[in-house]
Amino acid sequence: MATTLSARKTTASYIHSKNTCPVAEVAELLSDTWTMLIIRDLLNAPMRFCELERSLEGVSTRTLTLKLKKLVTEKIISKDEESHFYSITKQGTHLGAIVDAMRNYGKEYL
Repeated sequence: MATTLSARKTTASYIHSKNTCPVAEVAELLSDTWTMLIIRDLLNAPMRFCELERSLEGVSTRTLTLKLKKLVTEKIISKDEESHFYSITKQGTHLGAIVDAMRNYGKEYL
C-alpha cells in the first residue's frame, strides 16, 4: 500500500511536534534499510566510502552519500577528513542493541 502525501505530512508534523514520541523519533531516524545496514557495518569497524559501497550491494552512490551525510549530521557516525574513514560515534554505538535485536528476530522468526 502506497503512503499518501497527506499521510507523510501528518507523520512528519507529528514527529516534529513538541510532544514527540521517542519511538517515533528513532523510527524516523532509522526509517530505511540502508541506514540500518550502514550502522551495522560501522559497528564492526571504520570503513571508507568505497568499502561501504561494496558491502551494501545494490545501493546507489547518491543514496549512500545522502545517508552518510544524514548520519554525520545526526552525530551517529563521524568522518575523518584526513583518512576518509567513516566510523560509529559513541552515540551511534548505542544503536547496536537495536541492530542485535533485529538480527536475533530475523534469525528466529524470518
